Amino acid sequence: MARNLSNPTAAAQTAKPAAKPKDRDPVAAGQRDAAFNRSASHHYFLTDKFEAGVALRGTEVKSIREGKANLKDAYGLLKDGECFLLNAHIGPFSHGNSMNHDSLRTRKLLLHKRELERLVGMTKQKGFTLIPVRLYFRNGRVKCELALAKGKQDWDKRATERKREADNEAKAAVARSQRR
Repeated sequence: MARNLSNPTAAAQTAKPAAKPKDRDPVAAGQRDAAFNRSASHHYFLTDKFEAGVALRGTEVKSIREGKANLKDAYGLLKDGECFLLNAHIGPFSHGNSMNHDSLRTRKLLLHKRELERLVGMTKQKGFTLIPVRLYFRNGRVKCELALAKGKQDWDKRATERKREADNEAKAAVARSQRR
């Protein structure tokens, strides 16, 4: 006759219900942008977009996860075959110590050599500059979307605003006609 080798007391205990997994922050999970430059499309015509990695310190990554990044006055600079992000504000980490990062420090952008060469050629044209459009997470790493931009004149901004208003009015008119 075969012996029962299982522990009889373990079988008598009921299994605990599995704990519900904690929902991950949408910014850290890459579902939502960590920072977005709203004024970029208002002040510039955005043409080509590039994805670049950002060389950051640990407290900077944690601050970006907390939503303390701002790209409003930031811009990209090409110098000596490298690309840098200037004036991007990343606030200090809430649980940091005296070794916390400087909030407006210059950060290196990580691009492929061919992309850098292409950007150098494009930014040498008069009026073009590099503007960071958004910061986001991809596979746990912070990425910056750079756009090649040309500045708008005041009349360009007014024309864009008129076009946007006309589009919104047209959409509203279509919605009203479908309701009836």
